[in-house]
Amino acid sequence: MMTDHQRADSLGMVQAGREVTPHLNRLASSGTNFQRCYDACPLCVPARTALATGKTPTHNGITTNDWAGKTAGDHKPVHQLLKEQGYRVAHIGVDHIKLNPSLRERMNFDTWTGKETYADYLQEKGLKAPESGPEFRKPILENQQGEKVACNYSSPHCDLWPGDTEDFMDLFWCREAGNFIEAQDPRPFALFLYLWAPHPPLQVPEPYASLFPPEQIDLPDNIGRANAKEPACYREGIAAQLAEGESEADWRKVWAAHLGLVHLADAGMGEILTRLHARGLQEETLVVFTSDHGDHLGQHNMYQKMEMYEQAIHVPMIWSGPEIQHHKIGTPVSHLDVLPTLIETLGLENPGNLDGRSLSSALAGNGLSPQPVFSQYSGNPVIGDLRRAVIDGNLKYVWSPGGQCELFDLEADPLEQNNLQGQSAYEAEEIRLRTLCKNWAEAHGDFIHIEVPESPSSPHQGPAS
Repeated sequence: MMTDHQRADSLGMVQAGREVTPHLNRLASSGTNFQRCYDACPLCVPARTALATGKTPTHNGITTNDWAGKTAGDHKPVHQLLKEQGYRVAHIGVDHIKLNPSLRERMNFDTWTGKETYADYLQEKGLKAPESGPEFRKPILENQQGEKVACNYSSPHCDLWPGDTEDFMDLFWCREAGNFIEAQDPRPFALFLYLWAPHPPLQVPEPYASLFPPEQIDLPDNIGRANAKEPACYREGIAAQLAEGESEADWRKVWAAHLGLVHLADAGMGEILTRLHARGLQEETLVVFTSDHGDHLGQHNMYQKMEMYEQAIHVPMIWSGPEIQHHKIGTPVSHLDVLPTLIETLGLENPGNLDGRSLSSALAGNGLSPQPVFSQYSGNPVIGDLRRAVIDGNLKYVWSPGGQCELFDLEADPLEQNNLQGQSAYEAEEIRLRTLCKNWAEAHGDFIHIEVPESPSSPHQGPAS
């Protein structure tokens, strides 16, 4: 089960006296909660394609939102591996995984329910999908292959969804997922549910629109505030431009709408889990929940994703099922680890040449050795702004072209307001992390070039990672 734009800190969050994700919290209480999971890219299509193939965006070819799949390669996704193992396979929700041949063409899905199925549902009921007006779009100037191009992106504007709640797209998909689970078929099933919520436009149906009153929301301290040493190029990025001109009152409305959609998605997934239990399948079903990326929601004075701050690349991930221990893992892990873990857990064929590692030992309660994890961003529709990040222990290093870089101690500075880049006490660590980025890029077909300065003569005196 995957949502879109859901932040890691939504799990366990309480706002306005209400749990934001009560059903996911219960799922986490019965399984393994990877508290420091990172996406391979803070953008929909690259993130989802990387997770499905177990290969980084520059390895599988999908580095941007390449909706036509022009750069897609022939990589076997987890859906196909399960189908070849004899599973009934369902794809329900948005189709944001790009392969060649395409995901739908690669295999005979037992169920394929997407936006076109939802349109048919509305037509059968004599309804039209509510349309969002121009206020839900914001003009920006986007870097596309070095040129500034005028574009429109989803704005922070919020409003009520005018239709009946039961007709909301994500709730329709959740009902369809429950129906698939309840089908009487002796074969094992593999259900892939890809929800759109809480992705903007922020149109929210009742009662979810009113669950989190804006004036009762506790906002993070860095709403509307960039760090003092933020690289200059960030203000020209998409996320910063989308946040321009928004007040604290505006961000309170954004949070209220966003949390309402997260709660809606949680309710839909809770209904699926209830129907799973009703069939007595909970003891023999592996359940995995994550999101493709998060959303800044005004922190760092940014909106949406497309940067390397924790709000965009730190995602929730829960595993629950047979022989999975209930515990919390604080070691950084990656979306790239999902496929290797499924292969080992379910005994699937390993297609080889994967970029992640299996987390099976952690699921069994045997701990997990720390390793650096990496994320990359290369632009939205085409190559544009470039960011590369490595997270190693409590340290995070972010590279941008032209020597514009960031270094954060996430334990001491969880809001990432103190950029340590250039401080002499961290010079050795900065070089070490930059070298990790360089080596990872070269080993995974990246098209960027990272130069590493010579190591300093004096030993590092700052905190260890």
